[in-house]
Order: sequence, then C-alpha cells, then structure tokens
Amino acid sequence: MSSINSSRFDSAIGWSTRPDAWVGKAVRVLLSALAVILFCGPLLVIFSGAFDHNPDPTKLSVVPDNPSLINFKVAGENKIWHYLANSLFIAGGALLLQLAVSVFAAYALARKKFRGQAIALLVILATMMLPEEVIAIPLSLVIGDLPLVHVSLKGTLLGVILPLGAWGFSIFVMTEFMREIPAELEEAAKVDGAGELRLFAQIILPLCRPALGVIAVFGFNMIWEQYLLPLIVAADPSDYTLTVALLALRSDDQVGTGIVLAGALLALVPSLVVYLSLQKSFLRGITTGAIKG
Repeated sequence: MSSINSSRFDSAIGWSTRPDAWVGKAVRVLLSALAVILFCGPLLVIFSGAFDHNPDPTKLSVVPDNPSLINFKVAGENKIWHYLANSLFIAGGALLLQLAVSVFAAYALARKKFRGQAIALLVILATMMLPEEVIAIPLSLVIGDLPLVHVSLKGTLLGVILPLGAWGFSIFVMTEFMREIPAELEEAAKVDGAGELRLFAQIILPLCRPALGVIAVFGFNMIWEQYLLPLIVAADPSDYTLTVALLALRSDDQVGTGIVLAGALLALVPSLVVYLSLQKSFLRGITTGAIKG
C-alpha cells in the first residue's frame, strides 16, 4: 500500500514530489522557469521593442527603455495597416472556404461509398507531401490564366484565397472524425424522414464542432503564415500581405528595428485571438482524437 501511495507522488521525470523532497521541487521549478523563458522570451522581446522609441537590436530587453507609440505611427506611414487589412481579408475568406470544402469533402469520404474512394483520399494526402517551391511555377501559370475561363487573378486577393480553399490536412482530420460518428444516428434520422441536407446540417455537423475547432486554428495559422503564394500573386507592393511586407520592411535600411517589431506584434495578435476564441473546441478536438486513437 505504501508503494502505491508513494508512486502517486512521482513526477513524469522520475523525481518524487513529496513535501520532504525539496531537491525534486527545486529542479522542477528551474525546468519550468527555463521552459517559460524559452517560449515567452521572444514574445516579450517583440512586445518591448514594439513600444520602445529606439530599441537596440543587440540588447535583450523585456521592458521598454523609452515607452512610445512612435513605432506604430511610422509603421502606419509605411502602409502596415493596409497590409494587415489584406491579410485579414485573405485569412477570413480563405478560412471560410477551407472549412466549407473540408466539411463537404469529408462527408463524402467518410459517410458515403463510391468507387475510387481510397484513391481520392490518397491523392488528397499526397498534396501535403509537395513543398510550396515545387508547385510555385505551375501555380503561377494557373493563376495568370485560369483554365476554361481564361481569367488572370494576378494582383487580386482572390488569387490568394482560391488556392488556400482546400487543404489536405483539414480534409483528413474531418474525414477521420466523421468516420467515428455512429451509423445508428444516421439511420435513425433517415427513419424519421430526415433528408440528406437536414441529416448533414442537424446531425453530422453539430457533432463535428471539436474537429471544426481544430482545423479552424490550424487552418488560420497556415493561411496567416503564407509567404510564397501572396508573393507570386502580387502585381504591386500594395498587394502584399503583412507577412510579405514585414520581410520587405526588414530589408529596408531606412526602417528601424522598432518598426519591424511593431509590425511583428500586429502579426501575432490575430493568431492569438483565433486560438483564444476557439480554445475550448480546439482542446476538445485534440483530446477526443487522443482518446479515440
């Protein structure tokens, strides 16, 4: 009995956490502090430099020496708010399109039976294996002259949104989640006279909220971090997204470090807002997947 009780106080790294084991506690505290510094240190430096009037890039500082909003003012003069608006519009439109495509594709792959179903899923997964650099030139040609309609999307936000409207990872996650939904629920709904659309909207989709939270968070981050695609589509610097504009500002000798850090801080905020807004669904989706696995 004593061995069972003592094992309850063993930590994951093998040190006892009993009240008299102060060495183990001290080590755990040091390791936790080190993890916090490694993960939160860069964020604190970005925050400090963004609000510092003249940050020193060679100096590590977590508190602004001369607090000021001048960096955001100068960043605004460099059209940072315009680039942010472009990024938000692209991220919002592409995410909605990606969620819609993922849900409908997963419903067909998980709840329906047809020839070539396994091959279709394999092709979708294969698209995840191709680096962006490999498809950059073909994608540029397609965007410059859309097949059948022969319309160029160069210099338009739609040219960035459409290629991001389908992502193999999101389709795969939704497919695997929908496969776990009991078939009895679907059969009972059909017995009650539910049609295909009602079955999908009122039975299947509400049960997929945790998975929707997962693909929404990962999908938004994937879209928000895009660099090569917006650069390919852009016909003018005014078409840049915030990610592309930050690199352009960084390479400009006339732009100070504080201005770049102010733009970097603005680039961090949307991802944090999306994660905090969908945190419960995201954690439920991850936990549900771990339990089912």
